[in-house]
Amino acid sequence: MSQTIRRIAISTGGGDAPGLNAVIRSVVFAAVRRGWECYGIREGFNGILCPDRYPEDGITRLSIEQVDQIGHLGGTLLGTTNHGNPLRYPTRMPDGSMQETDRSGEIHAALRNRDIDALICVGGDGTLTIAHALHLQGMRVVGVPKTIDNDLDKTFTTFGFDTAVSFATECIDRLHSTAASHRRIMVVEVMGRYAGWIALHSGIAANAHGILIPEIPYDIDRLATHLLAREAAGQHYAIVIAAEGANPVGGNATLQKQASTGYVERLGGIGEKLAHELQQKTGKETRAVVLGHLLRGGSPSAFDRVSAMRFGAAAVRALDEGHSGIMVALAFPDVNYVALEEVAGRMKNVPLNSDCLQTARDLHICLGD
Repeated sequence: MSQTIRRIAISTGGGDAPGLNAVIRSVVFAAVRRGWECYGIREGFNGILCPDRYPEDGITRLSIEQVDQIGHLGGTLLGTTNHGNPLRYPTRMPDGSMQETDRSGEIHAALRNRDIDALICVGGDGTLTIAHALHLQGMRVVGVPKTIDNDLDKTFTTFGFDTAVSFATECIDRLHSTAASHRRIMVVEVMGRYAGWIALHSGIAANAHGILIPEIPYDIDRLATHLLAREAAGQHYAIVIAAEGANPVGGNATLQKQASTGYVERLGGIGEKLAHELQQKTGKETRAVVLGHLLRGGSPSAFDRVSAMRFGAAAVRALDEGHSGIMVALAFPDVNYVALEEVAGRMKNVPLNSDCLQTARDLHICLGD
């Protein structure tokens, strides 16, 4: 069905992740190879919904020359946002109140005005939920899975995850020497939202002594006992990795408050909380390190570059084959297609019977239970 497509657009939404530029490069190359024009929408869908922010153009033509040298770069050439869901866009009403409105029709209209035949949406669960809704409204859409958190269902992994785990592992490796020198406990807080993939994989790779993930509510006393047993055995330091969404037995995840308003803003703060509690319970000096957005930045690993470019090329192939309403997914050794309805609004957590969890236990890593 390639003859029915002349122009496609690509948007990158949600949090940034290493490999986004590689996807853009791959999509443009694959589209131009088919004789299609390719356009990029600025900052998710803000290039359409917030035209005043883009005096040049919120939908820009992408050429081979523009994208040829961006595959190894972090970030995204198009920009991204995790605010302003077009299906529930915050709009100020005449009386001054705020109300959520559906502005997806503006996306349809803008793409029709440009004679754009299909859309590739690159993002996590939020972006792919929007992509599914646009498909149901009649738009020709293919999704590409992206998140450092690896919490998207129906794909073995997402690009960005390998880079985040590799960087976290390098950071934890460095903390071993300083923790050992001062006989301290170091608590490392990593991203991951309500899934523990980054914490689990980086913790195992970097020889951590405790790993706390959202899937297993932790008992602080059991963790403290485990670390004191190390002390008694002559191991006078410890490394604990905590996913930002980890929660104690019978409790909730730790949330940060926005200083200016006092309203709950986002996950975060588990590292400092654990450091304070562990110092009290073990008597050992304990410090917290928050890796935070460092995990999102930097150049993608080779694995993430290849995955991203495979996803981008597969998305264009899917459109060429006449598909819509699907996400390209990694199913070793191939990339396959999964219906967006099987992905939208669903999260992939660490299975409690997973080999990685069993490996952690066999390595005598405390999981807090």
